[in-house]
Amino acid sequence: MKVSYWRGEKIRLRAPKSEDIHIFENLDDDILKNLDSVAFPRTNQQIEEWINEISQGASTESDDFYWIAEDASNNIVGTIEVSGCDAKNGTFDYAITVFPSHRGKGYAKDMILTILKHYFFELRYQKATICVYSFNASSIALHKKLRFVEEGRLRNMIYTNGTFYDEVYFGMTKDEFNLFQQNPLL
Repeated sequence: MKVSYWRGEKIRLRAPKSEDIHIFENLDDDILKNLDSVAFPRTNQQIEEWINEISQGASTESDDFYWIAEDASNNIVGTIEVSGCDAKNGTFDYAITVFPSHRGKGYAKDMILTILKHYFFELRYQKATICVYSFNASSIALHKKLRFVEEGRLRNMIYTNGTFYDEVYFGMTKDEFNLFQQNPLL
């Protein structure tokens, strides 16, 4: 059996390609709709430059990377980005987006577990951290279900829809991930 660290149970992760511009033309609007926020629009040229930049992949100096997630039918369901990689201390951050029409189907969980397996077992990192806005109850619930530990909260850090919200930080160590994999139903 061939092992692929880029394939989960429900998704496959791949690098962005220049033809993915159509995804990102509407992605900004979809993300901002969730925040009930308005930002300056990006031109196609700005999006193309950004795609070219992220499609370069990890550099020799960093393990930061941006993935496109596809389901079994090759539909693009979201993205996951690893950043802030600190190889010396073995820590990294990630951010995840699942497009609205694909939410609630287990894709986010699969994307997160796929990334954790790779960074913990292939690249020897020992700690993952994510920041979740306090209004994102589904992401908070998912990270708690995956047994991430709430490590801190920065109050009133994002303003949207007339209200300030907190940034909630969750973390998981490689040892905690190993325990989760041994008994995910706890």
